[in-house]
Amino acid sequence: MDQPSGLSLRGKVVLVTGAGRGIGAAIATAFAREGATVAVNYLANEEAAARTVAACQAAGGDAWAVKADVGSESAVQAMAEDIAREAGGIDVVVNNAFKPYAFDPERRSRFDDLDWRDYQAQFDGAVGAAFKVCRAVLPLMRRRARGSIVNIVTNLVEHPVVPYHDYTTAKASLVAFSRNLAGELGPVGIRVNCVAPGLVYPTQGTQNTRESFRESLMAATPLKRLARPEDVAGPVLFLASELSSFMTGQVLFVDGGLVMR
Repeated sequence: MDQPSGLSLRGKVVLVTGAGRGIGAAIATAFAREGATVAVNYLANEEAAARTVAACQAAGGDAWAVKADVGSESAVQAMAEDIAREAGGIDVVVNNAFKPYAFDPERRSRFDDLDWRDYQAQFDGAVGAAFKVCRAVLPLMRRRARGSIVNIVTNLVEHPVVPYHDYTTAKASLVAFSRNLAGELGPVGIRVNCVAPGLVYPTQGTQNTRESFRESLMAATPLKRLARPEDVAGPVLFLASELSSFMTGQVLFVDGGLVMR
């Protein structure tokens, strides 16, 4: 078992949405490795969630699976109440769940092919889900006058190397949502930040991305490779920890230097 790294996350209660696989599973496991108690949220794939829970427990943390549709206000409220009853509160929330999306540059929808419903679906999946989760957990955080919320966005908001119109627009809105929330919650000790990965491979959304495109993206990236799910976890843990206690409203780009600012 790995030793905790000094991030002071031992005993913290962490909710990671969409944690059954991919980036969410890597984030949940990384928190567990630091000794956190992790609520592994999932929508439908119970088997995948169980694998994440097992990985968290093997890494040295406590974890359990929590089934809830983050698009449902009542389901999210019930999830927050269940976690609070089980673990005594919620210290950290990672809004990772999003509306399923296929990252395929060759077969993406062009602007003329999109309907406003496509934008609305992505907005509901990104901002709507984060809104519902924050509404449910903030009373618990305010009670303790502390907390950290980390929202997963994308580097495409700064560098739309592929114009995924509806997806990127929704994630850009999530950045604005996060910064407004950071401004309001700072005085009560709650921080809100974002992590913006580049193309993360392999995940369910990127598994059909052509090798030629992946190679061209790696060639344009200073660190000459694509992000792995585990690469996203480190910055999330940093923003959740006391090491970033004087940071809020920020966006950390995790894309090997493709975006520099």
